[in-house]
Amino acid sequence: MSHPVKSHPVRSRPVELRRVTARPVKSHPVEDAGLLALRAGVGGILIAHGCQKLFGWFGGHGLRGTATAFEGMGFKPGLPSAVAAGAGEAGGGALLALGLGTPLAAAAASGTMIAAAGVHFPAGFFAQAGGYEYVALLSLSSATLALTGPGAWSVDRLLGYRLNQPWISVAGIVASAVAATAVLKVRERTLAARAGAPAQEGPHAAATQEPSQGAPVAEGPHAAAQEPGQGAPAGQRPSETGTPGGLGGVEGGGTE
Repeated sequence: MSHPVKSHPVRSRPVELRRVTARPVKSHPVEDAGLLALRAGVGGILIAHGCQKLFGWFGGHGLRGTATAFEGMGFKPGLPSAVAAGAGEAGGGALLALGLGTPLAAAAASGTMIAAAGVHFPAGFFAQAGGYEYVALLSLSSATLALTGPGAWSVDRLLGYRLNQPWISVAGIVASAVAATAVLKVRERTLAARAGAPAQEGPHAAATQEPSQGAPVAEGPHAAAQEPGQGAPAGQRPSETGTPGGLGGVEGGGTE
């Protein structure tokens, strides 16, 4: 006679739910120190350039001067363009240095530098010739921080990396690249329309005529201050004449 088998109730263990973070929780002090140094360096440079545009600090031109230069380079309207560029640099740089919202901050800074690189592109690569070397380095460094994250020594770490998700990094970089490309396309159309405009006539035509098109040579006691073949006095910065030597006189050729 077989005895019935007693069944024992199976106790299921409670499933422990762990919050999955976007970045590794384990801290590597050497890597974190390197990321902090990179954030502080890139962020500090961007803050300085942004303050030049927005407030005229560190030898900058301020909003009015930057807006005038932007108008001359084809970024219209100049004032909103100057505000956007200055805020992207100063704000993005500050957030990068803090490690707060790193993907979005890096994307804003990278997009601003992409637009600046488009201005410098005709001058070639190297910065001493007015090329895009310097701004391209800032753009690449910012985009790299968006992909690597800020490290453990950051405000994002204190917030549990809520603002530092991988999808935010990718979306931010793509959006900034698209926005910068659109801005440069509008600038190209503005410059093309300006080049195709009929020559100005009237009493102010000579004042706006370029030297290469037969502008009168300066005469009088101030003639010696003018370099041959140039319409601006020696010592005057290219950005002050509205030429594309630098985006608002800040990133021009690495001279500042």
